[in-house]
Amino acid sequence: MNKLLKVLKKAGFDGFLLMIGTMILLAYFLPQPGLVKEPVSLEEIANVGVSFIFLFYGVRLSVEKLKAGLANWKMHIVVQLTTFLFFPLIVLASRPLFVHTNFELLWLGVFFLAALPSTVSSSVVMVSIAKGNIPAAIFNASISSLIGVIVTPLWVGMFIASATGDFDVTDIFIKLVLQVLLPVIIGISLNSRFGAIAEKYKKHLKYFDQAIILTIIYTSFCKSFSEHLFEGFTTLELAGLAAGMMVLFFAVFFCVGLISRFLGFSDEDRITVLFCGSKKSLVHGTIMSKVLFQQSTITGIVLLPLMLYHALQLIAASIIAQGMARRKEV
Repeated sequence: MNKLLKVLKKAGFDGFLLMIGTMILLAYFLPQPGLVKEPVSLEEIANVGVSFIFLFYGVRLSVEKLKAGLANWKMHIVVQLTTFLFFPLIVLASRPLFVHTNFELLWLGVFFLAALPSTVSSSVVMVSIAKGNIPAAIFNASISSLIGVIVTPLWVGMFIASATGDFDVTDIFIKLVLQVLLPVIIGISLNSRFGAIAEKYKKHLKYFDQAIILTIIYTSFCKSFSEHLFEGFTTLELAGLAAGMMVLFFAVFFCVGLISRFLGFSDEDRITVLFCGSKKSLVHGTIMSKVLFQQSTITGIVLLPLMLYHALQLIAASIIAQGMARRKEV
């Protein structure tokens, strides 16, 4: 148990998830600070913080490492197709079951989750624990983040208009370019000068990232609670959502495993595909929600499946990675 707790802590399953729950409770009992617009709103602070997150991400992203990672192209294609095609298609197939029901918004949240890029830190940590191809994991997680800037809004934009009525493709992409893509490009251009410094202080940067994410979660749930959007869901229904997230994780995990074996990947590459292909990024999800859903009050509901998936994927992936590591040691 102690070993598992250490693994979960390395993967991000620590006080941060506890703080996420605290922010949701705070939004429920004290929503007013998250709704205030003057003199400076928490939303505006979060918007600025998002740009800095991606600026620092770009500073730590080496062009040389990205070029070197392109060599194992077959594996990269499988990971990215799993992340941005297979995942969304699985959830899309279930849409007829939820259209015109009370769960349509929750389905939109699950689809939003399915269209997101892979998480960076925990994917690499799990691959490392399971003794997979670490350089390939770093490359796939990094390139997934960049691809997601374009692909995620294309997928989700197909359904946002019917849910919120305020989806403007041009406006969304301008915001993504200015708030996400441009800071990444600027950061990459500064890598040779400040990359070593950013790596040295990456722990501090992680705390900054988490502070901005917590601010986004708090303000999102303040809006949702103020509109009483969660009152239609029972505890049993939310437990069913959590169970559905676990089913989704294992469905993708096992299907990707079969594909990897069919293509004859080595054990190290198969491990990388399994963990990079099945993980979804809470960081990018909370940030993307700020841009894609803009002023919408449904953001809290949309983020709920992602937060459940994030917590459950860490637990499941940690147990699986530990088991793989033990089998390799035998």
